Amino acid sequence: MPSLREIRRKIKSVKSTEQITKAMKMVAAARMRRSQGAILAARPFASKMERMVRELALLQEREDAAAGSASTLHPFFNGRGRSGPELLILVTGDKGLCGAFNSNALRAAAEWLRERRGTKCCAIAVGRKGRDFLRRVRGQDLEVLAELVGVFPKIAFAHAELVGQAAIDAYLGKGVSKATILYNEFKSVAQQRLVTAALLPIPQPEMVPDAVELPDYGFEPGRAKLLEALLPRHVKAQLYRILLESQAAELAARMNAMDAASKNAKELREALNLQANRTRQALITKEIAELVGGAEALSS
Repeated sequence: MPSLREIRRKIKSVKSTEQITKAMKMVAAARMRRSQGAILAARPFASKMERMVRELALLQEREDAAAGSASTLHPFFNGRGRSGPELLILVTGDKGLCGAFNSNALRAAAEWLRERRGTKCCAIAVGRKGRDFLRRVRGQDLEVLAELVGVFPKIAFAHAELVGQAAIDAYLGKGVSKATILYNEFKSVAQQRLVTAALLPIPQPEMVPDAVELPDYGFEPGRAKLLEALLPRHVKAQLYRILLESQAAELAARMNAMDAASKNAKELREALNLQANRTRQALITKEIAELVGGAEALSS
């Protein structure tokens, strides 16, 4: 049975841990509110950019079909005939203490690599946990093209530009056939969803009947040039939204994990307090019994 001093030492240690977890929860909650605001600001721009790119691509395809010529869409739309390695963009956190946030992403990345065992793959790591995981991969022909660590929770568009440019260079320069991104999407404070999405090639828009009018404007120097200039920005805008989603999801997961840890620490501290009171009561009872026994011995 532990002594009263040992129990009090444990109570002090648990109390310190509880204070730390409560502070981490408050910090994560404050940062998450800012991240939610950034997501709400980035989503309309990303969705509008996606809509504009889709409409321009449809107009270009309709024009090519009317002229009876082959499709002149940008290579970002054409994934057929590409036989190069696949690219995985793995987005994780830089730190732990956030529940299953990182482990879920790493498990999905391991499954993705397992399905492509025996073939050459490329990867881009965003977050220290993902970078360390990719460095430990064995038995796979894997080339890490870029690493971005220490950027959470201060994501900026410049970070999305770095990752996006690395992915674009791999797609156009290294002959990558497909770029897949794996990240945690922020659904709510209590829910994050693991998402595996295709980044490149961009899904080719479905043709619409000629009777459906699409907004067409006069472009200078031309529609094809505008589409060529917009597509890299479109990829980077989607990446910026994804990084913000992952950042908010990580902070929400950390807030929930620290809340659960604080509750567990409180329950443990209360149980230790009860044990300390019982131990102290037993010691007092023992001392009283010894005094009574000594007094009876003297009186006899």
